[in-house]
Amino acid sequence: MDTAGIIPDIIDVKPAAKATVSYPSGAQVELGKELTPTQVKDQPTVTWEADAGSLYTLLLVDPDAPSRADPKLREILHWAVINIPGNKVADGQVLAEYVGAAPADGTGLHRYVFLVFKQNDKITTDKFISKTTREGRVSVKARDYIAKYSFGGPVAGNFFQAQYDDYVPTLRAQVQ
Repeated sequence: MDTAGIIPDIIDVKPAAKATVSYPSGAQVELGKELTPTQVKDQPTVTWEADAGSLYTLLLVDPDAPSRADPKLREILHWAVINIPGNKVADGQVLAEYVGAAPADGTGLHRYVFLVFKQNDKITTDKFISKTTREGRVSVKARDYIAKYSFGGPVAGNFFQAQYDDYVPTLRAQVQ
């Protein structure tokens, strides 16, 4: 993750372990491998070595908006789930619904970074961001979550890279 610039662009500490990320399309996230927006359009399954009885937060961010050369919108929040018991993401509280990769045409490769943090306590919020809205997703920083909830370094992480393909206009039409 450090060779890809994720440290220091998004976080200061390398994740302790690799999160396993599998998409319904059959695509597997391997550190830095390129996947297409078509392959990652549906919500993936994410697992990691979790402590029973602990709660976790999962974030998926794109630090390269509108492009890696000009990341003035860093970071775009693509998915956030809090209060995950162990690594049972489906049993956590969705803060921001999953939105797949949608880099604009001509902006090159974007990094899509999964980060898992162990929570100190249950997080209480009624915030919810629908998959059809950009509101609450732009310029959202993983570091702000780390500071707000006193997270330590990420316990797991992974990332892929993606660039524009023919699915992007379909996805962008669904998000206002």
